[in-house]
Amino acid sequence: MATKIRLQRHGRKGYAFYSIVIADVRAPRDGKFTEKIGTYNPNTNPATVDLKFDRALYWVECGAQPTDTVRNILSGEGVYLMKHLRGGVKKGAFDEATCEAKFAAWKADKQKGLDAFVAKKAAEKKAADAARLEVEKKANEEIAKKVADKKAAEAAAKAETEAAANAEAEAETAQATEGETTETPAEA
Repeated sequence: MATKIRLQRHGRKGYAFYSIVIADVRAPRDGKFTEKIGTYNPNTNPATVDLKFDRALYWVECGAQPTDTVRNILSGEGVYLMKHLRGGVKKGAFDEATCEAKFAAWKADKQKGLDAFVAKKAAEKKAADAARLEVEKKANEEIAKKVADKKAAEAAAKAETEAAANAEAEAETAQATEGETTETPAEA
């Protein structure tokens, strides 16, 4: 029986995630499978892979042929590197401890790169948030300036109207006072 390591689609339209399965080559994509060895979610950044490493390594060593996408996933998780290192142990090039040390060093380097990527994304997001905040502050300052100018214009117009009304009232009061003073001496 020829086996394939392939993806089995799940999820809704526009938001797919996949199971990584071992299946007969004649089985349909979402059909019967032998074993589920992990999941793959391409919707996250970076893509999330949950893999049963030992089972994946077992099936690769048994000769199961992965699809192109699954080969990239397994390579990224280090399954093919471990297969290569185990081949070196079988040939006597180095011992099992050296194999494990090389794999651990590769895994640590990969994790460091992943941490750097996550930190870079976080810094970019923080910078974008700060830039957006600055733009919003400038917009708010412009709006506050326009409101202050409008209030100042309204206050000036109100003060001008009140000054005109006061001047008119003073003029009327002055005329009324003059009229009273002129009439008073005539009566006397």
